[in-house]
Amino acid sequence: MGNNAESALAIFKQRLGTEDGLGDWHKVEQSQINQFADATGDHQFIHVDPEKAAQLSPYKVTIAHGFLTLSLIPYLTASIPLPEHAYEGLLMGINYGLDRLRFPSPVKVDSRVRARRELVEVELKAENTLQIKQKVTVEIEGESKPGCVAEFLTRLVYA
Repeated sequence: MGNNAESALAIFKQRLGTEDGLGDWHKVEQSQINQFADATGDHQFIHVDPEKAAQLSPYKVTIAHGFLTLSLIPYLTASIPLPEHAYEGLLMGINYGLDRLRFPSPVKVDSRVRARRELVEVELKAENTLQIKQKVTVEIEGESKPGCVAEFLTRLVYA
């Protein structure tokens, strides 16, 4: 293989359909939910008002915004080991988008979540650029359904 991107492509192709592993647990606290509400302007009671949520919500507690759960994915996946040598010579990774996104179950306040990541696709987009699709599942401790399932598209630009 002639360059870093081509070398990485060969490594990623061997890993298609395999799971990289599990990330560390993270507790989603009310303060984090409130900060996200402030950042996005989404102050719906189901997220920020514990008393009203206890009275009116079917969950009886506040829940994290779906997009907060989604935005935690880079943090939650940071503790998952990377494939050896696949990122050698990497200049940058760029969020390219999502192919599919679902929020099967709400993330209740004080729940612990973690990410599970699987490589779904990889392709060479330019001489020095790969695009990878990774299925990321955000598990909720003690729940049968995940809080989020997303197919993340990332462009990897190599030196």
